[in-house]
Amino acid sequence: MTLVRAQIDIDAPPDEVYEVMLDPERLHEWVTIHRKVNRTDSGEPRMGYEMDQTLCLRHANFKVHWTLTEADRPRAATWEGKGPAGSYARTAYRLTEKGEGTHFEYENEFKAPGGFLGAAASRVVVGGVPEREAQRSLQQLKALLER
Repeated sequence: MTLVRAQIDIDAPPDEVYEVMLDPERLHEWVTIHRKVNRTDSGEPRMGYEMDQTLCLRHANFKVHWTLTEADRPRAATWEGKGPAGSYARTAYRLTEKGEGTHFEYENEFKAPGGFLGAAASRVVVGGVPEREAQRSLQQLKALLER
């Protein structure tokens, strides 16, 4: 498993950050590797909510089926996803009030397909891209919410 962590302070209240970060219609505004939402459940994101998304890393598109396994507005949310060839990801967001704003902690854990060899190949092919993209995504979310 590979683990990526990032954090940022945003000058917006946690409830506002939570609303934007969980809105599938707004992912294209801040998630740098997002390409398309293919399908979502109806209604507001909630525990058990499902979404199919197309992402892109190193010019390769791939689809992930996500399930929202934690939805604690406005403090926390966790998505668990299954991708191609048995790959798996867990993305967790933690929000804490900081003055009039929000401290946002992001954690992404993913398992490449192919066991040990797949994980080794993934480190070579993907390298530091997930860390850079996590930081870029959080910067874009900050800019979006601080307009």
